[in-house]
Amino acid sequence: MSTAKKDYKRITTKSLIDMKVNGEKISMLTAYDFTMAKIVDTAGVDVILVGDSASNVMAGHETTLPITLDQMIYHASSVVRAIERALVVVDLPFGSYQSDPKEALRSAIRIMKESGGHAVKLEGGSEIKESIKRILNAGIPVMGHLGLTPQSIYKFGTYTVRAKEEAEAEQLIEDAKLLEKLGCFALVLEKIPAALAEKVAKTISIPVIGIGAGGGVDGQVLVIHDMLGMNNEFSPRFLRRYLDLYEQMTKAIGNYVADVKSKDFPNSSEQY
Repeated sequence: MSTAKKDYKRITTKSLIDMKVNGEKISMLTAYDFTMAKIVDTAGVDVILVGDSASNVMAGHETTLPITLDQMIYHASSVVRAIERALVVVDLPFGSYQSDPKEALRSAIRIMKESGGHAVKLEGGSEIKESIKRILNAGIPVMGHLGLTPQSIYKFGTYTVRAKEEAEAEQLIEDAKLLEKLGCFALVLEKIPAALAEKVAKTISIPVIGIGAGGGVDGQVLVIHDMLGMNNEFSPRFLRRYLDLYEQMTKAIGNYVADVKSKDFPNSSEQY
């Protein structure tokens, strides 16, 4: 396969399919606000995920469950106003799609109309296939999500690696095939064995983006606050910190406080 990088002026769902065919890895990061999204987009990230992880990193909740559809739309609309190149995918939050396909469609339509996002992401496989079909039939692109699905944390009882046992691994492969057959344009695999993730990526034709799923998939996604080191309490094996912003920002803010207290700020050149 060719690994030559094509210069995409605007990333679309088709762009991601082309990247997989051409052997070009897909980069994906989260963003939840205008300023961060503009930086992420300018840096060349292919896909921006407006994740329900905003519930954790923006609002301080223990899980992703409390965030509402209105809040997701608020975050997504802030991101969309910032981007010029990236594809913006928005999580459908817990409770907005699982039990009622009609409600799932209404939720997806609201996200597309009110935020301007380009696609939605849903967690789950065969159990939500009717919701996925409804959304796809309306012409809304869907990204799937299998493996560790944080909206189901109370069912799992833990954030440990999923699909280590043969039965669960086989079900994951079948669900991945189903999502491809239904028409999903891509799939996120979270926290599953690397060998299994690579097998899935080779089995299906749509791009597979991993988080804690090894390097044998078609792309990677991380939470922006984690990879920039803004959150110093979260250190899973799959996380690579590219900065230590927690330490740098704490130091900078501490210097500001000291300068204000000592009357060093503002100085004569910093006033009118």
